[in-house]
Amino acid sequence: MLPREIVKKIQRIRITTNRLVDAGLGGEYHSVFRGRGMEFSEVRAYVPGDDVRAIDWNVTARTGVPHVKKFVEERDLTALLVVDLSRSQDFGSRFLTKRALMAELAGLLAFAAVKNNDRVGALLFTDRLERFIPPRKGFDHALAILRDVLVQPMKGTRTDLALALKTGASLLKQRSVVFVLSDFLAADYEKPLKILRRRHDVVAMPITDPLEAALPDRGLVRLRDSETGLTRVFDAGDPAFRAAWQKRGRPFPDPVEVFRASGVDSIPLSTDAPYERALVRFFKERERRRSAGR
Repeated sequence: MLPREIVKKIQRIRITTNRLVDAGLGGEYHSVFRGRGMEFSEVRAYVPGDDVRAIDWNVTARTGVPHVKKFVEERDLTALLVVDLSRSQDFGSRFLTKRALMAELAGLLAFAAVKNNDRVGALLFTDRLERFIPPRKGFDHALAILRDVLVQPMKGTRTDLALALKTGASLLKQRSVVFVLSDFLAADYEKPLKILRRRHDVVAMPITDPLEAALPDRGLVRLRDSETGLTRVFDAGDPAFRAAWQKRGRPFPDPVEVFRASGVDSIPLSTDAPYERALVRFFKERERRRSAGR
């Protein structure tokens, strides 16, 4: 049995994300992430407004009445959520921790997938593969993914994004949509990301917290690396230290440059800002590019 507060949190996320899906994000998802193509459904009589390019000339000639071919989308789409649950995701300085935000996003994407009759699965990882949830359809399955992202206990502490991307590529047997939810504080994942992108539609969702970029003037502060456990005391009241913190070089590759080099679309998100607008902007921009043939 899950603790009551966890059950209430899952219910809140379910209600919130379902409302967003019903309010339009489910349709945006359907438009942007399409199935394998169109398949023939039937021939019917032509009505004004039909595309003349769809006219079936053989049936039209045989019957003497214009007929058109009707096609339906062959959906059969699989979505995989690759979710980073290393210790750095437990950090949050404002309204949500990064893990809580990932849980909301995972719930939203999972419910959008099942609403469109797609299969959805999840690969949860730290510095090891923690749990693989095979893609399936159904509301209860989406709810199970949300629950596991939110409360699944992790054995690992650090991040091995490369391992997760390689595993995702080996598990997916047909072209799929892969959402990667992580803070991308990881090394050596550039090549596995490129390889995954060659066969699948990959969308990166880098999640940050504002305190990771800038420290407030709070005097002496004790900072602990959540993945290594290393703790040190710094003077956040020193302007020079705060400036150095803001300009400090990351020991990891710049995700923006990696995404650009790999041809991967990304949706930057932060724990202190609503994610709905960012998702809508992404969907509309992607649809605009698709319409322009890019």
